[in-house]
Amino acid sequence: MDKTKAELLVSDTIKESIRIKETLRNTMTPLIAEVAQSISNAISAGGKLILFGNGGSAGDAQHIAAELVGRFEIERCAMPAIALTTNTSTLTAIGNDYGYDRIFSRQVEALANAGDVVIGISTSGNSPNVIEAIRMAHKKKAITVGLTGEKGGLLAEECTYCLKVPSSRTARIQESHIMIGHLLCLLIEQDLA
Repeated sequence: MDKTKAELLVSDTIKESIRIKETLRNTMTPLIAEVAQSISNAISAGGKLILFGNGGSAGDAQHIAAELVGRFEIERCAMPAIALTTNTSTLTAIGNDYGYDRIFSRQVEALANAGDVVIGISTSGNSPNVIEAIRMAHKKKAITVGLTGEKGGLLAEECTYCLKVPSSRTARIQESHIMIGHLLCLLIEQDLA
């Protein structure tokens, strides 16, 4: 690719990302704040945040959990957040014994309590293992949140809250998911620190 085409592609991609984030700002600000408050309330009451997803969404789940257990921007007490994507022995045992669709639901069954917040991340909103885990979270009386792309998929119908990024492009959706994760961490930290 020549330099001019490369620069145009970079510029157009950044513009697209900005446009999507502007739309999020205009349409999702109250919902993001409400989800953050639900997480703060759960943690204040002795509960926890549980997150999961596949591929890049698994990385996002781990990133958000790390920001809360460690720190985001200020020194404060560690906050209880668990990414269900990190224990390879658990993941492979459940996958082998129960099937891949249950790798998260079985963990939610073991770890979630009433009042906890459970976040399932799926760009399509149709990942069967994420949907099964959200359904299990409902059985455990947890508050459920979906992070999805613009259509929301089946996940949007299953969650207490669904934060839909207004795009169908995986890269743009994931960029916005981590921004939403950072916003949640910022608000929770400001609320509880």
